[in-house]
Amino acid sequence: MKVILLERVERLGHLGDVVNVKDGFARNFLLPRSKALRATSANMKVFEGQRADIEARNQKARDAASNAGEKLDGTSYVLIRQAGESGQLYGSVSGRDVADAVNAEGGKIDRSMVSLDKPIKTLGVHQVKVKLHAEVTVTVSINIARSQDEAERQARGENVIAAAFEEEARLDAEAAADMLEGGAGQLGEDRDFA
Repeated sequence: MKVILLERVERLGHLGDVVNVKDGFARNFLLPRSKALRATSANMKVFEGQRADIEARNQKARDAASNAGEKLDGTSYVLIRQAGESGQLYGSVSGRDVADAVNAEGGKIDRSMVSLDKPIKTLGVHQVKVKLHAEVTVTVSINIARSQDEAERQARGENVIAAAFEEEARLDAEAAADMLEGGAGQLGEDRDFA
C-alpha cells in the first residue's frame, strides 16, 4: 500500500514522502496513529494544501521535544532490584521500569519512548536511549543496584560484583593462611595438655 508520511518515520522516510509499505503495517500502525495517509489523488491534494500547517505542527512538536530533551539528556536514575551473587537480576528491567523511574523524578515520558533492544538483566550502570520525538533522541543512565550504598559505589565507577569476588578471595586466602600457621588440629603453645 502506498502512503504519504505525515511525519518522519525511522527507516521509512521523512514528512511528505510517498512510500510503499505492507498493508498490515499501514492499517495497524501508520494510519491509526496519524503518521500517514493513503496515497490517493484526493489525499495528495489535501496533503499539499495542508503541508505548511503539518510542517509547522511537526516543527513545534520537535522544538518541545528538544527543550524537554535538554533537561533529560545525561540524567541518572537509580533502580533498586534483587540480584544474585553474580550480578544477575531476579527478573529484568524493562522500558516500563525505566519510564516509571524517569517519571518519578519529574520527567514526562511514556514507556513506548524508551528504546531497549532487550531487557536489562544485570546489575550496573546502563545507558538507555529515549526517543522524545522521531527526530529527538536522548540518553539517560540507569543505575541498577541491590542497595542505595551499592548504587553510590557503582556511580563512582566501582565494579561491585568484581569487588565482592575479590573480597571473598582475600578472605579465603586469609583463612587458608591461618590454617597453615597454627590452625586446624594443632595444639597451641600456650596450652598444656598432659
